[in-house]
Amino acid sequence: MASFAGHRARQHNGCAMLALPFLAFVIVLGLVLCVRIAAQYQRAVIFRLGRYQRIAGPGAYLLLPFIEWQQTVDLRTKTTAVDAQETITRDNVPIKINAVIWQRVVDPKRALIEVANVDNAVIQVALTTLRSVIGQHTLDDVLKEQEMISRRIEEGTDAATEPWGVKVERVQMKNVEIPESMQRAMAQEAEALREKRARQIKAEAELDAANLLRQAAETIMQSPAGLELRRMQMITEVGAEQNTMTIVMMPSEFVSMARGIGDALGKRADAKDAAQAKPARVSPEHRNG
Repeated sequence: MASFAGHRARQHNGCAMLALPFLAFVIVLGLVLCVRIAAQYQRAVIFRLGRYQRIAGPGAYLLLPFIEWQQTVDLRTKTTAVDAQETITRDNVPIKINAVIWQRVVDPKRALIEVANVDNAVIQVALTTLRSVIGQHTLDDVLKEQEMISRRIEEGTDAATEPWGVKVERVQMKNVEIPESMQRAMAQEAEALREKRARQIKAEAELDAANLLRQAAETIMQSPAGLELRRMQMITEVGAEQNTMTIVMMPSEFVSMARGIGDALGKRADAKDAAQAKPARVSPEHRNG
């Protein structure tokens, strides 16, 4: 009996020693099947038997095999380039606009449950908002106020995608293409504006020069010797150049005498005109007769 009991004990110990590696293998296999790792920029949306259970990550977490499964959502900002879209401005000008969208997921649960293919949904909303906003502005506004229009597109797109757990960080118009006929018209308009500005600058320069000449003339009239100095300076400047110009000098007294004669003749003419305009006086005898 003792030998039989010892034999049974040895068999039991041998089975236990064989079961321990198997149990360890099962535990390791279970851990391998259950343990998942999510990166810092990822979140795992876990479903249990088809129903939403929790959000896991970043780092290691457990996932029950066969009854739970996951879908990973990237939280990093995504840049999406929108192809050229043809739209019409408020003044009925067809244009093509390229845009860039910066977006990121802020709520993985809603981004996965509320909408299918959230990236494509955001692009479609941005295109619709872009056409709506561009249709409210003229071509000049689109070309001049691109920052303001981009901000309005961003606000409209962000408001529409907020229930999906998506944040639209920025929308920027990259390129605006207009018809060739409109480009030629705008070039002609810009050329006309430049010519107008040039003429205005030239007229202002002539006005400033005239004012300076008037001030110089007033200063010279206050000092007759200044006119002589100016005349001598002009002769020096002309003589410094190699030319065949002939200069005839006339004393300033001749100019003063001519001015005096002119003033005297003018006063005489004024007196004569006043005498002719004065009515003749009639005597009382002629008046009674």
